[in-house]
Amino acid sequence: MRIVYMGTPAFAVPPLQSLVTAGHEVVGVVTRTDKPAGRGRALTPPAVKLAAEQSDVPVFQPKRVRDAESVAAIRAMGPEAIVVAAYGQILPKDLLELPRYGCINIHASLLPAYRGAAPINWAVINGETRTGITIMQMDEGLDTGGILAQDSIPIGPDDTAGDVTAKLSELGGSLVVDVLGRIEGLAAAPQDNSKATMARSSGRRTAGSTGR
Repeated sequence: MRIVYMGTPAFAVPPLQSLVTAGHEVVGVVTRTDKPAGRGRALTPPAVKLAAEQSDVPVFQPKRVRDAESVAAIRAMGPEAIVVAAYGQILPKDLLELPRYGCINIHASLLPAYRGAAPINWAVINGETRTGITIMQMDEGLDTGGILAQDSIPIGPDDTAGDVTAKLSELGGSLVVDVLGRIEGLAAAPQDNSKATMARSSGRRTAGSTGR
């Protein structure tokens, strides 16, 4: 399958590698722009950019993915599916509706729990004993799309957010490959919005939100 992959941090690297290893045609990687880092404030590329270059996958780094030029550039790649993992920007409707199989997100929680930007941190902070990966069909809401697949892992008493992140990124890679392999026969199951909770990066967590 022709895939455009969108992701930025280290969490998004194993799923990209899994897609390449599984034989999918990853025609482009869309990631955030290089940022100053470290004491010298040197421009540092995102982890996904480095992984893409190692696999000889073309990299596209738009400042705003919502811009018409950005959408046009992604359309020109001709994706059948767009796979997203911690990209870091809201996707516009034009992009969500572009590929044949839509935009498929790898989210690090068992939705509808912990929608938002920091699901792993909040699961650990709140003392959850299990968490997992949700593969979902993206819509215009914040992690509100239909669920294609889920799998869970335990959170050990001594696990840090970093430990859980590493485990979930590997699980996300294997689960998204499984979903894409049977996407023709899959129907996305609606989320129960009454059970939704939020995991905002600002530290505010609210219950009952739909993420709109």
